[in-house]
Amino acid sequence: MGRLSNRMIHTVSVSTYIIVIIFFASSSQSFYLPGVAPRDFQTSDPLQVKVNKLSSTKTQLPYEYYYLNYCKPKHIQNTAENLGEVLRGDRIENSIYTFRMREEVPCKVGCRIKLDAESAKKFKDMINDEYRVNMILDNLPVAVLRQRRDGSPSTTYEHGFRVGFKGNYAGSKDEKYFINNHLSFRVMYHKDLETDAARIVGFEVTPSSIHHEYKEWNDNNPQLTTCNQNTKSVIIQGSTVPQEVNTDKEVVFTFDVTFKESDIKWASRWDTYLLMNDDQIHWFSIINSLMIVLFLSGMVAMIMMRTLYKDISNYNQLDTQDESQEETGWKLVHGDVFRAPVNSGLLCVYVGTGVQIIGMTLTTMIVALLGFYSPSNRGGLMTSLVLVWVFMGSIAGYSSARLYKTLRGTEWKKNTLKTAFMFPGILFVVFFVLNALIWGEKSSGAVPFGTMFALVCLWFGISVPLVFVGSYFGFKNPVLEHPVKTNKIPRQIPEQPWYMKPMFSILIGGILPFGAVFIELFFILTSIWLNQFYYIFGFLFIVFVILMITCAEITVVLCYFQLCSEDYNWWWRAYLTAGSSALYLFLYSIFYFFTKLEISKFVSGILYFGYMLIASYAFFVLTGTIGFYACFWFVCKIYSSLKID
Repeated sequence: MGRLSNRMIHTVSVSTYIIVIIFFASSSQSFYLPGVAPRDFQTSDPLQVKVNKLSSTKTQLPYEYYYLNYCKPKHIQNTAENLGEVLRGDRIENSIYTFRMREEVPCKVGCRIKLDAESAKKFKDMINDEYRVNMILDNLPVAVLRQRRDGSPSTTYEHGFRVGFKGNYAGSKDEKYFINNHLSFRVMYHKDLETDAARIVGFEVTPSSIHHEYKEWNDNNPQLTTCNQNTKSVIIQGSTVPQEVNTDKEVVFTFDVTFKESDIKWASRWDTYLLMNDDQIHWFSIINSLMIVLFLSGMVAMIMMRTLYKDISNYNQLDTQDESQEETGWKLVHGDVFRAPVNSGLLCVYVGTGVQIIGMTLTTMIVALLGFYSPSNRGGLMTSLVLVWVFMGSIAGYSSARLYKTLRGTEWKKNTLKTAFMFPGILFVVFFVLNALIWGEKSSGAVPFGTMFALVCLWFGISVPLVFVGSYFGFKNPVLEHPVKTNKIPRQIPEQPWYMKPMFSILIGGILPFGAVFIELFFILTSIWLNQFYYIFGFLFIVFVILMITCAEITVVLCYFQLCSEDYNWWWRAYLTAGSSALYLFLYSIFYFFTKLEISKFVSGILYFGYMLIASYAFFVLTGTIGFYACFWFVCKIYSSLKID
């Protein structure tokens, strides 16, 4: 085995730090502390509404706000975005909606636009696909009040407002398209009685469609006959005609602003956005998962404390009795149980990658539990996932190399390269293809070339060197000695009953781990694909711990039954037994697609299944690694308890 010199390790470390510094310098908001510092506003301080992407749950393809022919400021400025925001498709820019703190604005004209054929078609397409406009004020997303289904008086919100709507008007049989061209903003603020300063704690909007009229247009001071600019809100004078979307139609965009004092404190201003009326379902999910764990724990306890204890006692007594007495059960395969499996190098690669994913998941969840991911920090969670994954490359290399050396592997460089490139390479290829499809749709969800280059730099500049460093230390450590010796000639495996066939036992093994998480999985998919907030990391952490315990226990139980059937090929089966839960995850994603989503576009369907395939693949590697290590510990433990000459 080759050796890396200390100088080489030092060079890799220095280059790693340099790349980290360059990356953070180019992304000014990549790391977040808990929450965002509150901002105090005095009366008449200027406020500007920022516009974000246009989003739709029907297409899952976000677009920039100015993709539609909305009013534009003289100079469009892009707000600095972190890596997570770019990957999410966020594009934050300035807008014409400006006003002053606690100064109410009556009906104010934004601009007048004449729609051409292309602009009208875009508006109609967006209305058909139920696109919503997302805006931001003081880092709060704009929301539309929604009546709760249970009739409760508490406030709930819908994120963003619709571009427009379809309907029949004035007895017309044909459906027409109408644009929401008037916005009534309501800003809630919490006042500090001592300093008279105020903090924004709510940002609501009521969209309307109004066909504005005027006698003569004056660009400097337009006067609308349908809009009374001397009051605090829009007043329709003699006409309630909505604004139709059509070629050569003029659209006048207007808005008004009202302020309302609120008892909500700044620290609690996100509570309404994060309000969940289904905590009982989450508790039901936890109780359901705990019942599965208790059931499996009972089986494991029975095997470990009764059956195994009895087996070990009988096997050790046989050594002092007549040697002609035939051995049976799992002791019979002690000379083959630690024989290296087929494709042992590939197994080592997947185990190392699984450790990397487990480390990334646990680290991110613990940081989230400590409150470091405020919902106001858009993209913070995604950014952290990518960065933690990159820096976990060292433990991936270490784990892979340690197992590879234990299995007496010799091509350590080849094993390290596979660990560094196989899993992220597959993900990158799928992601690149999906990104090309998004780019073909001219969506803002397409990752720009600069961001793609930054991801490649993180992969090759930090993750790959760290995998090599971890691999070096993994091979440097001594070999893990097995408790029993391996025979030179492999023993023949007897014919197995149907219920112990590999395919059947593997598929059965994945049901319980999936059953422990599928209820929480519903809420995760809803937050991703239906544009909802997911901020219950406490529940998620508990479910993840239950998942790990379930994977470990079901794998140990089935591994014991397999060894009792004198089948010693447990290495890959242990990995696949727990990993098969990913198959059920993907099948559930298909069920979710047809029952909960209204995606109709072919490209959008490909995006959904492409991303769910990536998620299922990562879930397979994660759960498979947990099952493998549990089984490896179990096998080492039981065979170290035997007295074998």
